[in-house]
Amino acid sequence: MSEQKMKATAPEYALEIENLEVEYHVDKEVVHALNGISLKVKQGETIGLVGETGAGKTTTGLSILRLIPSPPGVVKGTIRVQGEDIGSLSEKQMEAIRGKLVSMIFQDPMTSLNPTKTVEDQIAEVIRLHEKIGKKEANRKAGDMLEMVGIPRDRGGEFPHQFSGGMKQRVVIAMALACSPEILIADEPTTALDVTIQAQVLDMIRDLKKQYNMSMIMITHDLGIVAEICDTVAIVYAGSIVEYGTLEDIFNRTAHPYTVGLFGSLPNMDDRTQRLKPIQGLMPDPTNLPAGCPFSPRCPRATEECRKAKPVLKNIGGEHLVACHLVKEG
Repeated sequence: MSEQKMKATAPEYALEIENLEVEYHVDKEVVHALNGISLKVKQGETIGLVGETGAGKTTTGLSILRLIPSPPGVVKGTIRVQGEDIGSLSEKQMEAIRGKLVSMIFQDPMTSLNPTKTVEDQIAEVIRLHEKIGKKEANRKAGDMLEMVGIPRDRGGEFPHQFSGGMKQRVVIAMALACSPEILIADEPTTALDVTIQAQVLDMIRDLKKQYNMSMIMITHDLGIVAEICDTVAIVYAGSIVEYGTLEDIFNRTAHPYTVGLFGSLPNMDDRTQRLKPIQGLMPDPTNLPAGCPFSPRCPRATEECRKAKPVLKNIGGEHLVACHLVKEG
């Protein structure tokens, strides 16, 4: 199916992921990066993928763009973009989708830009790849994109090293939005920025999302960003979704012990005397995951059942799903 036809059908969900598994076969070990992730993103919706480093958030984003290197990566499951199964597409068809239907703001702007090309040329390259226009017109559009993210057009002839960290991030965002994608994957877009620039970038992403009516996946470990940007939230742990729901469900009706631990690790601005309650221990080794619930070795409420059987997601009301033996369905 052509990219134009995919847009014309406009299904209810911009993105559907069903039972996504990703393994990396390295030497004699198998790294279980993703273990059966399923989620749906509605048209115009923003979903937050939240979890510690190594939970599988970035791997999920790369899987949507089909950028998992194979070998050593092995991908199982189904990913549909605008109703089309991307697993059935050729590499040439995927090239037409990347940047046009689905685009990604990569985590580190320092390594996402080519140091030997001007920022205008790098944005124009994306535009010329997807639109049948000449170099002059592409450069003009690249200048428009720079101004849209708050960078003067006349700085387009400069190289990445001449920009600050915040400005580099704006350039990366301009590249990601150059062809007005339907789905934007933002992989921790404010991690390397100071608080003031972080707020500016978040405001800009939110405004541009409304302007283009994009669906968005916000990959982050910062619950403050989630509160500002997201409509729904998926809490990811050891390659699995352990809690899923609306922003209100996750913040006001927190159910999974891991999600409770994430909130307990945040300082209470109303009570400065309250001590933090960090989650004890470390993320499990993805080459040797526990037999039962992957969080059971760190969970203060774990039972024998938790250590033996892996819980499945159960509905505890509305769209609120939790994978925990201690939580009752309904």
